[in-house]
Amino acid sequence: MTSATARPLRLYLIAGEHSGDALGAKLMAEIKTRLGAAVVFDGVGGEDMAREGLVSLFPLSEVAVMGPINIFKQLPRLIDRVHETVRDAVAVSPDAIVIIDSPEFTHPIAKRIRQRLPSVPVIDYVSPTIWAWRPGRARKMRAYVDHVLALLPFEPDAHARLGGPACTYIGHALSERLDMIRSPNADALRARLSLDPKKRILVVLPGSRVSEVSRLMPPFGQTVRRLRDALPEGLEVLLPVVPSVRGLIEEALKTWDVPVHVIEGEADKFAAFQLADAALAASGTVTLELGLVGTPAIVAYKVDVVISHMRFLLKAQSVVLANLVAGENIYPEFLQENATPEKMARALIPLLSHSTERTKQVEALARVSERIATGGRRPSALAADVVLDYAIHARLRA
Repeated sequence: MTSATARPLRLYLIAGEHSGDALGAKLMAEIKTRLGAAVVFDGVGGEDMAREGLVSLFPLSEVAVMGPINIFKQLPRLIDRVHETVRDAVAVSPDAIVIIDSPEFTHPIAKRIRQRLPSVPVIDYVSPTIWAWRPGRARKMRAYVDHVLALLPFEPDAHARLGGPACTYIGHALSERLDMIRSPNADALRARLSLDPKKRILVVLPGSRVSEVSRLMPPFGQTVRRLRDALPEGLEVLLPVVPSVRGLIEEALKTWDVPVHVIEGEADKFAAFQLADAALAASGTVTLELGLVGTPAIVAYKVDVVISHMRFLLKAQSVVLANLVAGENIYPEFLQENATPEKMARALIPLLSHSTERTKQVEALARVSERIATGGRRPSALAADVVLDYAIHARLRA
């Protein structure tokens, strides 16, 4: 370090939920590898960031609230935590501030810090979905965000088009786990589950949140039943679960009247993707995982009535992450009233056989991996490049 940076750099990181905590921890680990004891971290985070040395201003669970209804219910406490974080950041007076996702929580903080510490750079790790929802946010962000670290390859162009801050594509976190995603253990899972080699294999992915599972398990079950009756060779159904909704899924499976292999853990999930002829998936990050494996699929989603009536505000060409990354609608999507067992089964049948539809999907999915590539560098390393550049230049100007 130069004489201008002889004292440790001080970085203030603010995560608002658990996926942001994971990103923050990887960023901290990367910066510590480069600077060792010459960096100090303050801010708000969870268990992952704590393992990297952050003493959080308050427990992450106090602000990790999902959905507009829950946010409204917790609003007084969230507002208190916003002001508490601003006061702490101003008192610390860091060399740079990194807000991590959760724009409902982190952006009000960034706005207030900018008013009181106008010379401290603010980096936004994970772009808000300005390309899909409320695009006017991009231009407004320029007042309090200096640089956006984008997880999706089309986001820098979106910010440029909409007048947003400078934006760099650093890669999705999944690109750091391609070896696991493209699992070499598929045959071991086939043997352990005693899967019938004559039967087609369908992976069912109803989501990881209670609301998703509650809305999708009934139509997914009816879809699977139709597929079982329509396929003469028979059907093996694999359903990966996460612990938080396993009980809910197992209760719903009692009404399916179709044998299902319930599996848990990421290694088994990705092995199931390798084995699958096709997947029936909820919209979400899992569609990008399927795309990176090259698994044909259809995607469904249902939201509550209030949000459904706001669909006219959606600006994106698709709600499916793999489609957005590829720049084309590879995976058919069935939303709200279109997510019927009849329509979903009709779309899945050709994907479960050697059809033209299946071949076209597999060929198109190769472009997902191409678009998400970062030239061999890890997202956390590219993120650290930007954060440290801003922090060191801010120190030199001070």
